[in-house]
Amino acid sequence: MNRPAPSAPTLIIISGLSGSGKSVALKTFEDQDYYCSDNLPIDLLPAFVRGVLGAPGSAPRRLAVGIDVRGQSDLGQLEQWRQLADEAGVRAQLLFFEASDETVLKRYADTRRRHPLSQLGLSLPEAIARERELTAPLRRAADAIIDTSTLNVHQLRRRIVTEYTLGHTTPLSLLFESFAYKRGVPAEADFVFDARVLPNPHWDPELRPLSGREGGVRDYLEAQPEVQRYVGQLTDFLDTWLPKLGNDTRSYVTVAFGCTGGKHRSVFLAERLARHAREQGWKDVATYHRELD
Repeated sequence: MNRPAPSAPTLIIISGLSGSGKSVALKTFEDQDYYCSDNLPIDLLPAFVRGVLGAPGSAPRRLAVGIDVRGQSDLGQLEQWRQLADEAGVRAQLLFFEASDETVLKRYADTRRRHPLSQLGLSLPEAIARERELTAPLRRAADAIIDTSTLNVHQLRRRIVTEYTLGHTTPLSLLFESFAYKRGVPAEADFVFDARVLPNPHWDPELRPLSGREGGVRDYLEAQPEVQRYVGQLTDFLDTWLPKLGNDTRSYVTVAFGCTGGKHRSVFLAERLARHAREQGWKDVATYHRELD
């Protein structure tokens, strides 16, 4: 069998139970510049991969597809199609998402959406049980099984970013995260910097509705001498110590910035330092805004 080269295109296959967070995961991959398609029939998977990778111009190198029970003929075929992708030089990985019955029932009650199998005349508990049976072949073939029973949307997004979308091109990948102190410091952060000492755009009525990703807030903060000094000291610190961490055995580092609401100053700093990291030659850099994403 021809094994994919290290620089081979990546295909992430997302499947699992309805209500377990598959849509959140697919959207997260899309936000990290994956070319995504949802509810793709298994029969079309090889043609989809060939079509996207063979497109003229700069074809995407990272793909993600969502596959569930809707409109599928035989979910057991997925392992065969994944084998074909592997032989074609594409690194294919299957992530299976699940949650407890109690969690799925609560999520459906909260959203008031219909289960995909409810059209068969099944009650919600019966539909969940039937879906577990139908997706059992995918669960057995999965490279990773992700139980989201105790995860909220933000925790799931962060897990996807740190475990599955980083680490493609460099030994050390960087995640710049913003957060609000009122909701606690991210437990996984390697470095935490407090932005509450900086001028707060919140007190400007025109800037209050905006976030630190938008031009008005950026212009306001970049015009402040204290902010320029703060950013300069941060870049000196990170430029000195991040390369040394690259010699460690870790695969990624999280640098977190906190402010009162997690909307203006912390977001600005995460975006600003991420841009600086890319300018310094770091190839695998991502941002995550806990209170916005």
